[in-house]
Amino acid sequence: MLARLSHGEANVSDLAKPFLKNMSLPAVTKHLRVLENAGLVLKGRDAQWRPCQIDGEPIKEAISWMESQRLIVEESLDRLDVYLKTVASKKSKGK
Repeated sequence: MLARLSHGEANVSDLAKPFLKNMSLPAVTKHLRVLENAGLVLKGRDAQWRPCQIDGEPIKEAISWMESQRLIVEESLDRLDVYLKTVASKKSKGK
């Protein structure tokens, strides 16, 4: 649903169409509500039409956080690599 909304606004029934073989309409609506509560989807009201659109700001924040975590993990792995090479070097010299 987020992938579809990344291409532009859509109503609930349009968003539900690809999922109706495997999900009921109430299940799709519940999923949209979860995305809306998470701040990822904005749902409006225009008479009978319920336009939905993606809110990219929370996704950008999540990506930024994941990037900072990736850098921390990479630095830790680099330190581990140096340590393991040191240990392996000491073992090979001790033989």
